[in-house]
Amino acid sequence: MDKQTTIAFILIGAILVLWLYISAPDTNQQPKQKSQTTQTQDSINRVPKDSIAAPKTVTEENKTEQIAFDNSNVPEEFIVIETQLARIELSNKGGNFKKVFLSKFKNWYSANIKGTTNYNADVQLIDYSKGGSYDISFVSTDGKGINTKDITFNSDKKSATYKLKNDDSLTVNYSFELEPGKILTKSYTFFSNKYEINSTISFNGFNNLISNNTYDLVWSNGIRSVEKNSVDEANYSNASVYYGDEQVIVNASSEGEKEVKEFRGRIDWLTVRNKYFAAIIIPDNPQKVEGAYIEGTHQAVGKDGIHETYNARLTLPFQNQTIEKQSFTVYIGPVDYKELKAYGRNLVKIVDFGSFFGLKFIVRPIAEYILLPLFQFINSFIPNYGIVLIIFSIIIKIVVYPLTKSSYQSMKKMQALQPKITELKEKFKDDPQKMNKETMKLYSTYGINPAGGCLPMLLQMPIFVALWGMFQSAIDLRQQPFVGWITDLSQPDVIFHLGYKLPIVGIQEISGLALLMGITTFIQQKMTVKDPKQQALIYMMPIMLTLLFMSFPSGLNLYYFMFNVLSIAQQYYINHKGGTVELVPVANPNKKKGFMSKLMEAAEEKSKGQQKKKK
Repeated sequence: MDKQTTIAFILIGAILVLWLYISAPDTNQQPKQKSQTTQTQDSINRVPKDSIAAPKTVTEENKTEQIAFDNSNVPEEFIVIETQLARIELSNKGGNFKKVFLSKFKNWYSANIKGTTNYNADVQLIDYSKGGSYDISFVSTDGKGINTKDITFNSDKKSATYKLKNDDSLTVNYSFELEPGKILTKSYTFFSNKYEINSTISFNGFNNLISNNTYDLVWSNGIRSVEKNSVDEANYSNASVYYGDEQVIVNASSEGEKEVKEFRGRIDWLTVRNKYFAAIIIPDNPQKVEGAYIEGTHQAVGKDGIHETYNARLTLPFQNQTIEKQSFTVYIGPVDYKELKAYGRNLVKIVDFGSFFGLKFIVRPIAEYILLPLFQFINSFIPNYGIVLIIFSIIIKIVVYPLTKSSYQSMKKMQALQPKITELKEKFKDDPQKMNKETMKLYSTYGINPAGGCLPMLLQMPIFVALWGMFQSAIDLRQQPFVGWITDLSQPDVIFHLGYKLPIVGIQEISGLALLMGITTFIQQKMTVKDPKQQALIYMMPIMLTLLFMSFPSGLNLYYFMFNVLSIAQQYYINHKGGTVELVPVANPNKKKGFMSKLMEAAEEKSKGQQKKKK
C-alpha cells in the first residue's frame, strides 16, 4: 500500500476510533540481525554504499573485462514479429528484445488514438536505450566476464517483418559461434494470440569454458515507465520472485539507497513490473534453478517525478556437458488477472489488491474471489466501466445494507437516549464515577450498545479496503472514459489546475468527483450526527477525505460518490419513513453484559483498589 493510501486509512480509522470514544461515557481511568540466506529463507537487506561485503551486482558484473574478441562492429539488424497482441522487435545485438509494443494499450500521450496501426502510439515496455533485457552472463574459465549483450548473433531468419495470424507461430534462432563446434543459441517461439514467448538457451561445446558451473539469465533495467503520473506508477513498481511457496517482493522505496535481495534454491518465476505491465521469466523446470538476485533503485526524475529501476537475474547450473539446454516461458504483457490465471504457477500473485497494515490474508481473498469476479461479470454485458462502477456500488450497498441498517438504528437509539444522559450528567456532575456507572446502567436498561453505531462500520472496512486496492491498480480501468470530463477512470478527473502546490497537502489539481464525494460525505454526516459533541466530525471528515481523494483515480472516487448518494437515500428513508424509535426497557438487563459494561466495571474495581491502597 502506498504512502498516501496508508495515510488515508490511518486518518479514517482515527476518526472512527474518535467517534467511538466520544460516543462512549467518560471514565476517570488513566491509561496506561542480520539474517543469512538459506534454502528456505532469503537474505536481505539494504546495502550501505560503503559495504565491502555487498554482493556483486548485475551492473557491476557487466563492467568486468569482456570477451577477448569483439564483433560489435557488425551492423545491427532487426527482425519484427507482429502478432494479434504485440509487435516485437528483435536485434542481432545480443540476440535480444529491442522493443515490445502492446497493441491493445496506448501510451498516455496517445490515449485517444484508437483502432490504428500506429505502433508509436502503443505502450512500449523495453528500456532499450539503457542496454539489454534478456541476456546470458557468466565468467569464463580464464576469468573474463561475458555478457551476451555485447555479442552480435546470427539469425536463421532474414531481417524482415513477419505477421502472425489465427493460430500461427514462428521460431527465431539466434546463434553465436565462438569457434567451430562451440555455439551458444537463443531460441524464441512466438504465438499469434498469446503474450507468452517460449525461449530455449542452449550451449553446444561450452564444457570447460564456464567457471563455477553456473551462468545467469539477466533482465536489466526493469521495464519502461509508461504512465503520465510517474509517482503513482512508482508506488506499484517492484520486482519479485515466487520462492518457498510465496511471493517475495523487492521494493526500492527510499531514494539514494539500493535495495538488494538474494535467494538460494528453487525459483518458480521472477518478474519486474510497473503499475500495469510486467515482464516475467518462468523456468520450465524450477528445480534446475539455483537461485535469484534482485537489485532496485529509486531516483527522482525532474521536479516531481520518480522512477524505479530493477535489475534481476536467475542463477542456473551448468553441468559441464557438451550439450546443455534450459527452457523458459517469457511473458511480456499486462498485469491482468485473467491473463495470468491461465498460466497457473501462482502468477496471479503478481496482481496487487492492496493490503491494510499487513492484513493481506483478509483483504486479498475478498478482492480476488468476490469483488473482481463480480466486477468483470458486470462488464461482460456492460462495456462502459463508469456504468459498471455505478451498478457495482448499488450491489455492494445492498450487500452491506444489514450492517449499515444496524448502525443507523443504533445511532437513532443513542439520539433518543441523549435527554436522559444529559439529566444524569447534570445530576452527578460532581461525581464522575457515579455518573459513568448510572450511564452504563441506563444503556443496559434499554439494551443499547454505545459502540453499536461504529462497530458495523468497522466490520465493513475489509470490503472497502479490498475495493480501494482493486480500483487503484485494476488495468481494466486504464484509459477507460465515462462521460464528460471523466476521460480516464484510472486517473484523477481534473477540472482545474491551481498552477502551484498547496502547502502540507501537496495538492495542485482539483478533482470534480473528489469534490462531489466530499459534499455527499458532508450531507451524510449532517443527517447522521446529532450529538453536539460530535459536531466537529460533520466538517472534519468531509474536508479530510476531499483533500485525500483529490489525487486518487476517478473510478475510485466515482464509486465512493455513488455509495454516498445511496447512503444518503438510505438515511433519509430511516429518518422519515422508518418510524420513531421507542425506548423500551429490556426484560432482564443484567442477563448479558456488553463489552462497555464490563469495561466500566473493571475501571470501577481498579479505582476502588487504588483508593484502598491509599488508605
